[in-house]
Amino acid sequence: MDFRQIARRRLPAPVFHYLDGGADDELALARNTEAFGDYELLPSQLSDVSNVDLRSNVFGQEVDWPVMIAPTGASKLFHASGEQAVARAAGKFGMIYSLSTLSTATIEEVAAVTGGPKAFQLYIFKDRGLTDEWLGRCRDAGYIALQLTVDTPVAGNRERDFVYGFGAPPRSRLRQLASFARYPEWLYRALVRKDLEMVNITSGSEAARNWKGGIRKYIDEQLERSLTWKDVEWLAGRWSGALAIKGVQTVEDCRKAAESGATAVMLSNHGGRQLESAPAPVDCIAAVADALRDRLEIICDGGIRRGNHVVKALALGAHACSIGRGYLFALAAGGQAGVERALTLLRAEVARTMALAGCDSVRKLGRSHVRRRG
Repeated sequence: MDFRQIARRRLPAPVFHYLDGGADDELALARNTEAFGDYELLPSQLSDVSNVDLRSNVFGQEVDWPVMIAPTGASKLFHASGEQAVARAAGKFGMIYSLSTLSTATIEEVAAVTGGPKAFQLYIFKDRGLTDEWLGRCRDAGYIALQLTVDTPVAGNRERDFVYGFGAPPRSRLRQLASFARYPEWLYRALVRKDLEMVNITSGSEAARNWKGGIRKYIDEQLERSLTWKDVEWLAGRWSGALAIKGVQTVEDCRKAAESGATAVMLSNHGGRQLESAPAPVDCIAAVADALRDRLEIICDGGIRRGNHVVKALALGAHACSIGRGYLFALAAGGQAGVERALTLLRAEVARTMALAGCDSVRKLGRSHVRRRG
């Protein structure tokens, strides 16, 4: 959270609050992290923890520890080095890096800066030809997994964006202009260098490049509201790697994901930015794990701020966790160096918590290590 305070000083207010905020009264946003406090870790004392092994397997890939970089749109909003900086940091830490459809670096640009494992987060557009093109580009660039986001049939009611006037490009409001004027470097990158372009879309779609209403309106027009599990089957038939469904929270939806050809689920409420009062991802893990852990990889996506959060999620039955704001605050604070510092702290906390809990391998974590308070 120290990185959050630095990010607040270094970003124009509309951009910071876009990063920091959630939907409606931000109850889901707050609960994502607060819910971890409802669980207690049960230590097994006098256990040999002279060597703590964090290695795991996610999406069929050996990883150095079971935390991945979540897909987040437009990283260059927060720092000039953007997605490439985060991908390089993830590669150094043996983590999976996830690139967003709405990124400010292309599929190929990210692949060029890291040999580490990479996943691509996908929105299915009405233009299925564009979706197929992304799949081909991901195959050619060596991406190992797709993450299909399914919780955005419409945009959430993010009231902070209205209050602080976030938009792309910035709307002409005096309060907003005054905020951006204090950050001339940010304005130069946004308005002159065009760093904030959604390049995976504009590099693949002539219609997007020529859309008279702008790229944002093109995206809103293209997002498919009529998606069903049949579309997941369609996607699974076109992709031979791991396929995760991101944004599910119930056992029934996770079961449908498995039946439709998915290999993983990302338990997520989109960082509290979509459906208000959706449950915290950590509260969804146990039920899904009890029903489907032998059929699906389970990833807890949301609210991770501490190493003990990771250990709790794994003990409840998750195979891995993913972090979004946790690295974006650090990116805004210090670019790649900031991300690496944040990951160093988080990984050390995971290892320390494991040792204090008396467990020498993440593969051994289970319900005997955690209980719900009360």
